[in-house]
Amino acid sequence: MVTRRAVLGAGLAAALSGCASEPAVWSEAPPSGSAAPASDEPSAQPSAGASPSAAGPRSPYEAEVTAVLKRYLSPTPANPKHPTYAGAVAMALVNGKVTVHTAVGDALRYGAGPVELPVSQRVPMRLDSVFDQASITKVYTAILVMQLVEQGKIDLAAPVVSYLPEFAGTGKAAVTVSMLLSHTSGLPVGPKISGLSTVEQRWAAVLATPLVDGAVPGNTFRYTSVGLMVAGRIVEKLTGQGLAQATKSFITGPLGLRDTGFTPNSWMSSADRAARMVATDARSSRGLLRGVVHDDVCNQLGGVGGHAGTFSSASDLAIVGQMLLGGGQYQGKRLLNEATVRMMTTNVNPGLPVVDEERPNRPPDHGLGVTINQPWLMGKLASAQAYGHSGFTGTSLVICQRRKLVLVVLTNRAHPNWSWANPDPVREEVGDVLAKAL
Repeated sequence: MVTRRAVLGAGLAAALSGCASEPAVWSEAPPSGSAAPASDEPSAQPSAGASPSAAGPRSPYEAEVTAVLKRYLSPTPANPKHPTYAGAVAMALVNGKVTVHTAVGDALRYGAGPVELPVSQRVPMRLDSVFDQASITKVYTAILVMQLVEQGKIDLAAPVVSYLPEFAGTGKAAVTVSMLLSHTSGLPVGPKISGLSTVEQRWAAVLATPLVDGAVPGNTFRYTSVGLMVAGRIVEKLTGQGLAQATKSFITGPLGLRDTGFTPNSWMSSADRAARMVATDARSSRGLLRGVVHDDVCNQLGGVGGHAGTFSSASDLAIVGQMLLGGGQYQGKRLLNEATVRMMTTNVNPGLPVVDEERPNRPPDHGLGVTINQPWLMGKLASAQAYGHSGFTGTSLVICQRRKLVLVVLTNRAHPNWSWANPDPVREEVGDVLAKAL
C-alpha cells in the first residue's frame, strides 16, 4: 500500500542526517516592515489587526506552551538523532481572546543539501511567519463545497460523476460528493501523474484515478488526497473560478485574511518573503523549498489543489477556526449557516473500519472536511466536540467546541527533512497543556 509519506516524498533525495548546534529561540516578532502587494492578491502585511483579539493579558499557561515548543527544538529521548523541527508558532484563543501567541526557533536554518547555515544567515521564527499549510488546505476546500451545498448547486448525496463526467472508472459511479469529504470514497492516497508533461494531462490523470483494489465506496475510512483534489475541481467548475481565486472570493476576502493564499511568491514582496516565509525541505531534487509548495503532486499541478497548496500565518488560520467555532460567522461576516457547520463537524463515519498504515489505531471519526476526536492530533482535548485538521509539513488546527477553544500549532518539521521526526508528539503535548488548563 502507498502511504502519505511515500506520496509526499516522491522525487525527494534520500534522508540526510546532521544537526550540530542548538537552534536560537525567539518569543517575540520583530516589526514587519512589509509592503502592500498588488490589489488582486492577498495582502502580505501581517494580519495582527484582523486577528480574533490581541487583548491581554496572556494566560498563565502560555509559558508552558512555549516551554513545550522549545523542548522539541532539540532531540528528545523518543527522537534522539534529530530535533522535531527548526521552529514553531502556537496560538490559542478562548472565547475569542488570544491566550497564547508564541514563536520559537528558526523559520530558515538550513540551505539546500541540507547544509546548516551560520547563525548570521538564519531567519528567526516570528509570530507572523507564513507556513505551508499542506493538508489544512482540505478545510478550505470543504468550506467552499459546503457553500455550494447551501446554494443548491451541490447535492452531497449525488454521484461525483454527475458533476465531473471525467471522473469515470470501475465502481466510481457509486462515489458521492460526501464521500470525497469524509475519506470513504475508496480512492487511494495520491494519483499517478509521473511522466505526464502538462498540468492538463496531470489533472486528467487525477480524475481518472481508479479506486483501490477491492474498495467499496462508503464502507471504509481510507485517507485520500485524491478525494479533495476532485472536490476542488467540482468547486472550480461550479463557481467558474480557479481554486485560488475561489478561496480568495469566498473565504479569505470576506474574512479579511491578508496572509493566506496559494503560490505566495506571487503576492508577497521579496523583503516580506525573506523575513517571514518558513522553509520546508532542503534536500529534495527541487532544492530548498521556501514559498513553494512542499507537496510534490500539488507542485506538479501548478501549486494549487484541493488537498494542498495554501500558505498562512497562525493569526489567519485562527480566524478560520474562530469562524467555524462561531457557527460559520466571524465579526459579522457569515460564510456558512450554523446548521451547515454542525453537519461538517458531526461524525459521519461511526463504526467504520480504518485503513491507515501511518496511524492504524486512529478512530475513523470524521466530518465533512474535518477530522474529529483524534488524540494523536489533539491530545487530551480529543472528544466528539473537538475537530480540526493536520498538515504534513507539521501544521495543525484544533477547534474544541466545549472549551470555546481554537488552537493553532504550526511547525516546520519538514525543514530540512520531513523524515527526521514525527510531529504528532508535540501536537499531543500542547493539546494536553490546554486540556489541563481549561
